[in-house]
Amino acid sequence: MKRGYTPAQIGLHWLIAFMIPVQYLTGGSIERTHHAVHMGVTPSYWDVVQHHLHNYAGIAIGLLMGIRLVLRIMQPPQTSARRTWAGRAATALHHAFYAAIIAQACMGFVASYFWFGIAPYHVAGSRIILAMVALHFAATAWHTLVARDETVDRMVFPRSKPSAQEL
Repeated sequence: MKRGYTPAQIGLHWLIAFMIPVQYLTGGSIERTHHAVHMGVTPSYWDVVQHHLHNYAGIAIGLLMGIRLVLRIMQPPQTSARRTWAGRAATALHHAFYAAIIAQACMGFVASYFWFGIAPYHVAGSRIILAMVALHFAATAWHTLVARDETVDRMVFPRSKPSAQEL
C-alpha cells in the first residue's frame, strides 16, 4: 500500500467532506432570511436555524482547512513524485481546493459580519467549489474503477510506518 496521509489528515478530510454539503443545503436560508427582514416580515424559525448553521459550519470549515493546510505543510503526504500531466493536474486541484475553501470561508465571514456586498463573490465561489468537487469525484471514480490503483486508499487508510529498507 502507498504511504500517504496521517490519521489526523484523513480525519480532517472526511470531516470537512461531510460538512461541505451542509453548506449547500443551508445556503438558501441566507437569502430567504435577509429577504424577509428587508420586507419587514419575521423570517421563519427554520430559516434562522439554517442561517446560523450555515454561518457557524462555514467558520468551522475555514478553521479546519487552516489546520489541514498547516498539517500538509508540516507533514506532506508521502508519494512518489508524479511528473505526468495527470499528477500535475491532481496537485493543482488539491492546491486549488485549499485556496478556494479557505477563501470561501473568509468571504462568508466577511459577508456575515462586515460587508454583505461580497456575497455575490461568495455565491460564485460556491459554484467553483461544486465544480471542483465534481472533478474530484470523477477522479476518485477513475482511480477506483478504471485504474484500480491505490490512490484512494491513501485517504482511507493512514500512512504506514516506513520500513527499515525505505529509510
